[in-house]
Amino acid sequence: MKLYYAPNTCSFSPHIVLRELGLPFELVRVDNHHKTTETGEDFLAINPKGYVAALALEDGSVLTEGPAILLYLADLSSQTALAPLAESWERYRLQEWLAFINSEIHAGLAPLFNERLPETACDLCRDKIFKRFDYLEGVLSNQSYLMGESFGVADAYLYTVTGWCRFFDIALGPWPALASYVERIGDRPAVRAARQAEGI
Repeated sequence: MKLYYAPNTCSFSPHIVLRELGLPFELVRVDNHHKTTETGEDFLAINPKGYVAALALEDGSVLTEGPAILLYLADLSSQTALAPLAESWERYRLQEWLAFINSEIHAGLAPLFNERLPETACDLCRDKIFKRFDYLEGVLSNQSYLMGESFGVADAYLYTVTGWCRFFDIALGPWPALASYVERIGDRPAVRAARQAEGI
């Protein structure tokens, strides 16, 4: 498999999961501005949407969108508990978390990367994100990870997007359970290895 990635983007979450699972894969860096890979390929020919992550499979098919890639990778191995079994109640809870992270945290922080966004709009984004952090604080005050006491694919995703807070001077101090959670995940060997590989 090939994971097309760019540092400090949401492609970091499937990178973490690939390393957690110990699956063989190749990392291919993408220049997000020029839409080319480090080997000179036209990234738009790989993913016409034009953004990472994209996972190229051995049969030549390409899977895009982080949450879909995360579930696909977790289902490749029956040896791990990174995602509950398909059609179980817990699997729908996982999909609930992935949707929440995607629509509320990922999409909530992403506009702040736009330097042309007026400060009033930035304030509105922060206010909304802080309410979502309040919710996460309540959950993580009572359990170690989003799905309970075991690390899973949703945690890889939440860790990735909360990592963007450092670009916007958002400290997690007001949410100590969330801050502890992020620190705990950051200490995982797979996460450290992924950071080193991407130069983060």
